[in-house]
Amino acid sequence: MSSTSSQDQRPLSPHLQVYRPMLTMMMSIAHRITGVALYFGTFLVAWWLVAAAVGAGYFDMVNGFFGSWFGRIILLGYTWTLIHHALGGLRHLVWDTGRGFELDQVEFMAKANLVGSIVLTVLVWIVGYAVR
Repeated sequence: MSSTSSQDQRPLSPHLQVYRPMLTMMMSIAHRITGVALYFGTFLVAWWLVAAAVGAGYFDMVNGFFGSWFGRIILLGYTWTLIHHALGGLRHLVWDTGRGFELDQVEFMAKANLVGSIVLTVLVWIVGYAVR
């Protein structure tokens, strides 16, 4: 019998600090974070809808908050989060069909998700200010 068991010879599971950060890994983490952020951002939408139902004075107060520089930064972040998470969901939908698993396609889709979310957020805000 040997003095070491098979358990002692098995490698330990590597931690995140062992892996070199890659774009796809960061995008996966960002997708999870944006999902959590959307959960809290939905409370802002609910707050706005409740304010509309309560009355004009309260609605004006909530709109004043969202119209302030701080509120607009929050809304900008919420817009980007919503678009980024939606594009990430579309990327996962493509993967669910069994397509897009080649390394170059995975990298392209991760970059397209990031760039697309930024571009679409800017476009949404431009359109928003144009129709205002």
